[in-house]
Amino acid sequence: MNPSRSSNAWRRLGPSGIFLFGLLILNALGVILPLLLMLISAIKPTPEIFASPFALPQTWSLDNFAKVWESGRFDLYFRNSILITVGAEILILGFSAMAGYALGRFKFRLNDAIYVFFLAGLMFPAKLVLVPLFVQLKEMGLINSHFGLILVYAAGGIPAAVFILTGFFRALPSDLDNAARIDGASEWQVFWKVMLPLVRPQLAIVAIYTAIPIWNDFLLPLVFLQDPTLKTVPQGLTVFFGEYATDYGPLFAGLTLAAMPLILLYLLLSEQFIKGLTAGATKG
Repeated sequence: MNPSRSSNAWRRLGPSGIFLFGLLILNALGVILPLLLMLISAIKPTPEIFASPFALPQTWSLDNFAKVWESGRFDLYFRNSILITVGAEILILGFSAMAGYALGRFKFRLNDAIYVFFLAGLMFPAKLVLVPLFVQLKEMGLINSHFGLILVYAAGGIPAAVFILTGFFRALPSDLDNAARIDGASEWQVFWKVMLPLVRPQLAIVAIYTAIPIWNDFLLPLVFLQDPTLKTVPQGLTVFFGEYATDYGPLFAGLTLAAMPLILLYLLLSEQFIKGLTAGATKG
C-alpha cells in the first residue's frame, strides 16, 4: 500500500471519522474476544481454566467436545433445537412474506387496520402471556410437543417480520407487478417469481433477527416441554451446572457448539443481510 495514499485517506476521514473508526474497532474486539475466550476455554480442562483463564491451553484436546456430545446428549438437544428453529422460521418467513405482500401491494378497506393488528403483536411478548399460552396449548393437546412450541415462536416472530417486509414491498415500483400481470402471470406467480426474489435481502434480515432469540430461548422450552428427550440446547447445557460445582470445560464446549449454527447462518446470509440494511440508502 502507498503510504501517502494511506495518509490522505486518514486526512479525508477527519477527527470525527477517525473517532468513529476507532469505535467500530472496539466494537469488533468486544464481539470477537469473548468468542475467542470461549473457544480457548472449550479445549482446556476445568482446573486449567481457573489457573490461567486467558492463556492458551497447555495441551490441545477435544475431550470436552466429546464429553458434551456423548455423555451430555448434546446431539439430541441439538437436533431438537434445529427442528424447532427451522420449523418456526419456515412459518415466519412463509406467512409474513405473504402478509407483507398483500399489505404492501394492495389497497383495500381494512389494510391499515390489519397492519396495526400485526404491529400490536410487537407489544405483547410471549413471556407476558405465559399462563394463557400454557392453558391454550394444554387445551389443544400441544403441551410437551415441539409443534406447539413452533407455533408459539412463529406467532411471536410474525409481527416483526410483517412490519419489516411490508415496508419493503411498498417501496418496490408498481411497474414490476403490473408488467407481469400484463404478460399473463397469475397473482401467485407475480408474488413468487417477481416480487419475492426482490426482497431476498430483507428475508435474510428477518431470518437472522427471528432465529437468534428462538435458538437461545430457555424459558419457553422449560415451561412447555417436560420430556427430557424434547429439551433444547439451552436446557441441555444446564446438566453441567452442579449444585456445588460447575464443569466449565464441557460447558464452554457446549456453548461453542451452540453458537456455531448462528455464526454459520450469519456467514451464509451476511451478503444478503448487508444488502437489506443498505437498501434505499443510495440511488443509481
